[in-house]
Amino acid sequence: MRSLIDIVDFTPAELDELIATACDIMEHPADYAERCRGKKLATLFFEPSTRTRLSFEAAMLELGGSVIGFSEANSSSAAKGESIADTAKTISCYADIIAMRHPKEGAPLVAAMNASVPVINAGDGGHCHPTQTLADLLTIYREKGRLSNLTVGFCGDLKFGRTVHSLIGALSRYTGIKVVLISPEELKLPSYVKKEVLQKSGIPYEQTTDLSAVMPALDILYMTRVQRERFFNEEDYLRLKDSYILEPRKLQNAKEDLCIMHPLPRVNEISVAVDDDPRACYFKQVLNGKYMRMALILKLLEEATV
Repeated sequence: MRSLIDIVDFTPAELDELIATACDIMEHPADYAERCRGKKLATLFFEPSTRTRLSFEAAMLELGGSVIGFSEANSSSAAKGESIADTAKTISCYADIIAMRHPKEGAPLVAAMNASVPVINAGDGGHCHPTQTLADLLTIYREKGRLSNLTVGFCGDLKFGRTVHSLIGALSRYTGIKVVLISPEELKLPSYVKKEVLQKSGIPYEQTTDLSAVMPALDILYMTRVQRERFFNEEDYLRLKDSYILEPRKLQNAKEDLCIMHPLPRVNEISVAVDDDPRACYFKQVLNGKYMRMALILKLLEEATV
């Protein structure tokens, strides 16, 4: 039995397999409509979510399975003080697979160590978000036709941005990747990610506060919101929240085939005027996320994939 806690739990070959399965599902949905008949997914969301939770639920339903779970900690026995370990053991009696989001880093790992069914990390604090990374990888692959030889710019909250940490970890295992880190000084990528991922993998990277200066070099621009829920100080949040706002005029020097991505939800870091630009791919990411989660559920439940 396997779980997915961190994107590096899967080899590049396995990621390629998931992408191939997701693409096949997109092309032949009827072939997958009954693959999980009789199986139950438990969505244990101790933190608010729209896309991730509903994406998991839609994925399981489109595979013919069913869904149980909760969408906030207050509606679970966690409000009574139940431990993550006991919750995982309990839910394993009811479901065949678990998707968990939790504000504390490491909580899904604790669940996986105690559950008797596969556990999927649907986001744990500021640590990582591997299924968003699966959506990101499929989006890059479908837009660029490759996952190598790309210059990828990450812009905004790189300190607390778990989607950024996960995607950097995944891309670091492909060849010809260059990373550009664009953020205020206070929200720079954590040193442990730079040391343990970028430097360890020999990935060239640069840090800057100037998005316009690096825009012409980018193949991918991954925008992120400044996350109010990760700040201890409201004044710091208010000071930094509008550090980068992507508007059409800022794309004048960008490549014609630039891929603009965002894990969503956005606040105001991408102007709605950018939505009509053919380079805007963030809503494609949402749809791609459902197909990649379908592929992941099939893999972890050891159902047939391509």
